Amino acid sequence: MATLTIRNLPADLIDRLKASAKASNRSMEQEVRELLETRYQQKSLVIRAIKDSWDELPETPAESMDVWRHEGRP
Repeated sequence: MATLTIRNLPADLIDRLKASAKASNRSMEQEVRELLETRYQQKSLVIRAIKDSWDELPETPAESMDVWRHEGRP
């Protein structure tokens, strides 16, 4: 596993990270790791989540789509 060093972080950002870590009962390092993992999820997981959300959408009949497509057009 790689190591990442970040220099010159603003003091207020450090304070917010510490507060967030404490609220989550994690170390600041664990908190930053979790934030990075959440922000930069694996592409396959993101695609799966999108496809799963599509499955939850209601079916739209073709007739309704035709009406919407022609609505407002001469």
